[in-house]
Amino acid sequence: METKKLAKVFKALSNPNRLELYMQIVKHQEASYATGDCLLCEITNSLNIGAPTISHHLKELSNAELIFTERKGRYLVASVNEKMIGEMCELLKLHHES
Repeated sequence: METKKLAKVFKALSNPNRLELYMQIVKHQEASYATGDCLLCEITNSLNIGAPTISHHLKELSNAELIFTERKGRYLVASVNEKMIGEMCELLKLHHES
């Protein structure tokens, strides 16, 4: 993984609220086996963060390629970028082995 891409990932996850949002998306996606999507309204209600702040955090997670978002009707759904998770796991695995 190139260093610029890696820096974006770490920067995106360095904010505690953003990290919590990302972990909630992962948790909700794992729970919805049928679609693999996470309805963001289910998460945002549980976090004590305003809508504009959540929007900013989602944009940062998306720019770091950690998640994908899309509109489905009147709902915004998020899905975890499995490829990025794989790349991060490989990076950590390589670091651990050396």
